[in-house]
Amino acid sequence: MKWERLKPPEPDDPMCCCECDCFQSCDCEGLDEAFNSWLKSKRFRCGFRSPVLRIIIDNLEISMVPALVLLPLLLRIAAIHFLLGVTVLTALPVLVLWYYYATHQKKRRTVFFLTLALYSLGYMYYLFITEILPRGDVNCTQLCTVTTGMILTIISLINTKRSPGYVTPDLFDTHKQENMAVNEDVKSQTTKTSIRTKWVRCALCKIIRPPRAGHCRTCGACVQRLDHHCIWINSCVGQANHRGFLLTLGLFLVTSVYGISLVLHSICPGQHVLTAAFYCPDVYSQFSTALCFTCVWYSGIITAGLFYLMVVQILNISFNVTEREAQLALRSGKGQWRLCGLVLVTGEHSRGFIHNWLEFLTMTHASTRSNHPILV
Repeated sequence: MKWERLKPPEPDDPMCCCECDCFQSCDCEGLDEAFNSWLKSKRFRCGFRSPVLRIIIDNLEISMVPALVLLPLLLRIAAIHFLLGVTVLTALPVLVLWYYYATHQKKRRTVFFLTLALYSLGYMYYLFITEILPRGDVNCTQLCTVTTGMILTIISLINTKRSPGYVTPDLFDTHKQENMAVNEDVKSQTTKTSIRTKWVRCALCKIIRPPRAGHCRTCGACVQRLDHHCIWINSCVGQANHRGFLLTLGLFLVTSVYGISLVLHSICPGQHVLTAAFYCPDVYSQFSTALCFTCVWYSGIITAGLFYLMVVQILNISFNVTEREAQLALRSGKGQWRLCGLVLVTGEHSRGFIHNWLEFLTMTHASTRSNHPILV
């Protein structure tokens, strides 16, 4: 395996939270590379050429198949006994991370986590239809609510993944022309100087980028108001899709909590939801109810993690700080921890709670085309 040394960023160019890597490895493992090459060399017959299917095949990773097969198998093993459930659910995050580092760590971009998340969502919905719905405890309105929430979550995810707001070469020229049109010839030189002090040239992609923009090594591009690169959506979260990212989190959390409550009401009738989540008599008397109870805990772990992420996002927005800026302030020793360490306040851009949220809800981005490919 060969390694290629990346050029380090210049001292005057701050790194984002995705720029801490000093090395970049080859694209994929031997088996993955051979299988992907074989798939891409195959031609569609009967004149069928679907762009969606072509994108899926181009980004298909055969090494994800064992993880997708093992997930329902492990959940069924966990449903056999309470102790097995505790063991499997405790070891599952460790197994996922180990499998990722063993097969996908050397990929710059990967749909591993995105595929795992969508597969888990689909599998939970499948169990809800096949195991809970036949019990007769869920009416049509509740079923439609869960289905609508899942569909809206997927639609919001697709919209979020369209573009985080990449910085293009013509963005600086457009900004400069707009400023020059406002100022007269006397102030043109001052305006040009102020523009250059606020807009800096990226040491990696050589593009002049606006303030609060950052370069993501994973995507290989600069993003306007870069917050972080989210591995779960396989995309950066920036100025163009930050609101969509927050909406996706909110839709998922509401749908997940509502679905979990319906399942617990069905398999543990007569008990409060919070009580049933920890104590449900005779739930292991039938394999069907035990499997649903295990999946409730699996969904609960994921929901708890995403709830923590949403809390951090809301606090960052309230103090007008991005995750990238928080990481930079942490490395440089600037900023102060607030609210039990949930947010690192820099004070650089914050102008009050209300103004910070108004800025976030009304921020716009330049509608420029980007040549950067978007993976599924």
